[in-house]
Amino acid sequence: MATDVATEAPARAVPDSDPALIGLPTFVVGAIALALVQTGYVPADAVGASMSIIVPATAVGQLIAALWAVVLGQGAVAAVFGIFSGFWFSYAALVLGLAHGWFGISDAAAIPTQGLFLIAWVVTIGVLTLGTLRLPAVFTLLFGLITVNLALVLYGTVGESPGAVTTAGYVAFVFAGIGIYMFIGVLSTATGGRPVPLGRPVLN
Repeated sequence: MATDVATEAPARAVPDSDPALIGLPTFVVGAIALALVQTGYVPADAVGASMSIIVPATAVGQLIAALWAVVLGQGAVAAVFGIFSGFWFSYAALVLGLAHGWFGISDAAAIPTQGLFLIAWVVTIGVLTLGTLRLPAVFTLLFGLITVNLALVLYGTVGESPGAVTTAGYVAFVFAGIGIYMFIGVLSTATGGRPVPLGRPVLN
């Protein structure tokens, strides 16, 4: 005797969770705040104006994304977001520490202290950039621009060249735009759409 078999419509596939859903937008908002500071939207003595965004949104958001990636077993993603969480937290510590004298640094040592910070991060983000040469090109471009931004700020700070810092701010607007583009892609994927093109790796 034939038996009727009830069939159900196939369930819609649920996209994998992606730490970039938190990591990218929190990066973007911090990058925009940084760009506005560097291009002079706020007075030079109000560099701490961005801390209300950079600490509770960007630094914490990057940390959450890193921990999320760890839970998913995504080591490389965790490394990227962990590095940038450290950058944003340390940037906040530098700015607030110098402004409030937390570290006992004299006025004469303020410029070398900023130089120390910037050199350390130029090297670190530069190495990260080299490490992305086998990833889609957008990652190399993003991290390369961040390295350029830091190098310009280093030159502008140590060489007392405000124009270099302003140029760095415009570079920050560019990498914020790249972050927006990437966020649109991951958000599209997370909602069942198509990812955006990320470019071919520099090295195959």
